[in-house]
Amino acid sequence: MPRTKLNVAMIGSGFIANVHSNAFRQVGHFFDVPYDVCCKVICGRDRAKLEKTASRWGWDELETDWQKVVTRSDIDAVDIAVPNALHAAIAIAAAEAGKIVLCEKPLASSLEEAERMTRAVQRIPNAVWFNYRRVPAVVLAKQLITEGRIGETFHYRALYLNQSGNNPSKGNTWRYKRSEAGMGAAGDLLSHSLDLALYLNGAVTELCAMMHTFAANRDVDDATMVMARFANGSIGTFEASRYGVGCQNRNAFEVNGSKGMLSFTLEEMNQLGFYDATEPGRLQGGRRVSVTELEHPYGKNFWKPGHVLGYEHPFIATFADFLNSIGGQEAFHTNFEDALKVQRLLHAVERSSASRGWVSVGERVAA
Repeated sequence: MPRTKLNVAMIGSGFIANVHSNAFRQVGHFFDVPYDVCCKVICGRDRAKLEKTASRWGWDELETDWQKVVTRSDIDAVDIAVPNALHAAIAIAAAEAGKIVLCEKPLASSLEEAERMTRAVQRIPNAVWFNYRRVPAVVLAKQLITEGRIGETFHYRALYLNQSGNNPSKGNTWRYKRSEAGMGAAGDLLSHSLDLALYLNGAVTELCAMMHTFAANRDVDDATMVMARFANGSIGTFEASRYGVGCQNRNAFEVNGSKGMLSFTLEEMNQLGFYDATEPGRLQGGRRVSVTELEHPYGKNFWKPGHVLGYEHPFIATFADFLNSIGGQEAFHTNFEDALKVQRLLHAVERSSASRGWVSVGERVAA
C-alpha cells in the first residue's frame, strides 16, 4: 500500500536535532508507518553547524530564517529543536500555518508560554519528545504497574544527574542562561523525571521544592530537589542536578508498592529491576529483567532477542507511534497537553522554592 509523503522541516541543528534527524531517517526501517518521511529543510542560525548537520543526515535544503520555513506550502510538519525561549513563537506560527508540530522538551520557558502553545495546537496533530516513555523497560514497568504486580504504591523516587555544571566551558551555553532556557536543571533534567512520574504514578497534588545554584553569577538552578504527594496517596522525592559528578546521564526511578518494587536506570536501559513480595519468603529477591525479548515492548520492531538497544531507539519509537496515531486519528502521548502538565509542575517547583513551603499544583485548563 503506497504511503503518503510527509515533508518535515527541522528548526535547529545542534545535538538534539541530530537525534531527531536519525529518527526521521530510521523510522521506516523498523516500523510500519503510513508516511514516507522526507527531510525537506533544516533551519538554523549557525551556517557552519547547519551545513554539517544537513550533510550528515541528508536534508534537502538549508534555511536560516525559521519564519520562511513554517509558512511554506510544501511543508507538512515542523520539528522544533532550539533553545526553550524560542519554542513558543515557532510552535504558534507553525500551528497557525496548519502544520503538524513536534517540539523538544520542556514545552516552553514559562507556564504562560506553554498554555498559549497548547491552545494553538488544539486542532492539529502535535507531540513533545519525552522520549523516555518509549524505553522498552519503562513501558514494561508501566504494564506491570497497571496489572497490579506491585500493588498499592507507597513511594516513588526519581533522580536525574549529570556533571555538566562542573565543566566551566558549559557556562556560556544557552542551557545556563535564564533568557534562553527559562530554567536550569529543573527544565533540562527534572522535566523528564516529572513526565515519567505522571506516566507511571499519576498526578501530583502538591509539592515542596528547593532550587540551588552552585556557580557564582549564574541565573538558573544547578540543582533542584522536590518532595511530592500524589493523587493515589503515595509520596515521592525527586532530585535533579548538573553537579552529580561521576554521573554522565543518570536518569533513574524506583517504585515501592505493597506487592513489590520496580527500579530503572538509563545507565542500564535494557534492564528493569523487579522484586516480587508475593513470593514465598525463601524465594524473595530482586531480579534484573533483560527487556530484549520478542514479548517485550517494541520487541518485534528492533533487533533479535538479547540484542540491546541504545539511546536513539526510544526516539525512533516515539516518532513511529506519533505517525501511526495520525494515520489512525488517535490521540498521541506525550502531546502538548501532557507537556503542559509537566510545565505546571515546574512552575509549582519555582513557586515552592521561592516561598520555601508546600504549594498545591493547579490544573488550569487552556481556554
